[in-house]
Amino acid sequence: MVDVVVKSFSGFGVDENSLISILGKWDSEEAKNFRKRTTKFFIQDERNFEKWVAEQLDQLKREFLRFQGAIVLWTMHPWERDARLIHDAMSDGPKSYNVLVEIGCTRSSDELLGARRAYHSLYDCSIEEDVASLVIGVEKKLFIALVSSYRYEGPKVHEDTAKSEAKTLYNAVKNAGKKHPMEDEDVVRILSIRSKPHLKSVFKHYKEISGDDMDEDVKAYKNLKHTVECLSTPHTYFIKVLEEAINPDADEKVKEGLTRVIVTRADIDMKVIKDEYHTKNGATLIDKIGRIANGNFKDFLLTLLARGG
Repeated sequence: MVDVVVKSFSGFGVDENSLISILGKWDSEEAKNFRKRTTKFFIQDERNFEKWVAEQLDQLKREFLRFQGAIVLWTMHPWERDARLIHDAMSDGPKSYNVLVEIGCTRSSDELLGARRAYHSLYDCSIEEDVASLVIGVEKKLFIALVSSYRYEGPKVHEDTAKSEAKTLYNAVKNAGKKHPMEDEDVVRILSIRSKPHLKSVFKHYKEISGDDMDEDVKAYKNLKHTVECLSTPHTYFIKVLEEAINPDADEKVKEGLTRVIVTRADIDMKVIKDEYHTKNGATLIDKIGRIANGNFKDFLLTLLARGG
């Protein structure tokens, strides 16, 4: 019984049904035995008082809330969801800045405009204002440009311009010792205003010049790398977020990426993400979630993953 209860606590979420069927029938002796055998959860202080390990207690509380958080996020209007995700990311600081990049680069122009409208309503200021006041560092200009962009979404690409801008990006990256690429106005301009088809051509020409993809050349600059990935190969980026999130040693903010990606991409491009995940890892994302998640949280994520085939 103890092993079943411990397993119900392990991973993402909790196995509510097992806990109800077992814990509800415990007597005092079984409860005492559980505390004695699970030193991971309980310790004795200098007065021999048996108590929860504070960190484990906090983690367990978060696991109970994981299903609730996923449901709330799913039922929100997508604009409100993105606005709240952006706000939370800025509140969390640099470790969550990738969420700003993710939303700024992977949403359509209308979706991003909607998120800005929602942000006005929720927080009585603009996203741009908060980015300007809360983000500290060289990323600020790029982030403001990304979240305020309204990209052209048609198919037209000017190849001569794309070639020229690829050279501009290459020079900025190769001269990074003199000037940080994210402080370069041309880098910010190209990445924030150009259409996705145009940038696809730019990145193609960049590789012809450099010999490497741009995201490889800028791997020393985490948020610039995330920007290039989200603009050029968003599914690769989302798979990396999922892989990092399901690492048992990941911190809580990184783990939140599991819910965020599955909820926000369920009706957009989850089939592509699932297919590419399978190709890369030799296992399905559904099987992986089935192994590492528990209870209602697992069931809900699997239901979302099943949408769209």
